Amino acid sequence: VKKLETIKLIARSEKAARKTNKNMWSRIVEELSKPTRGKVEVNIDSIEKMAQKNKGKILLVPGKLLSSGTLTQKVTVVAASASTSAKEKIKSQKGEFINLKEFVLTPEKVETKNIIIVK
Repeated sequence: VKKLETIKLIARSEKAARKTNKNMWSRIVEELSKPTRGKVEVNIDSIEKMAQKNKGKILLVPGKLLSSGTLTQKVTVVAASASTSAKEKIKSQKGEFINLKEFVLTPEKVETKNIIIVK
């Protein structure tokens, strides 16, 4: 049984997909719709590696961001949820954490070419 919060997030993402006609939103819906055991969990180490390869891009985690690892650069991360220590690590590097719930509210302002989905 999915949490009500996840159901609302899926509905908002589906609305964003219809509104913008961008494939990225459909991919996010697909990831969020998976069973709990199949949900994405990404560590700060993975964010660090992706940020090095994709400078200046927004890294989107369609799941939970965990704090394992170190972050050495400024990065913008969008995730469905994150541990407190992961958020602190991002802020300590002058980076930005955006909750996916807020991010999907203005899909027309999102430039999908600047977003990398991290799994």
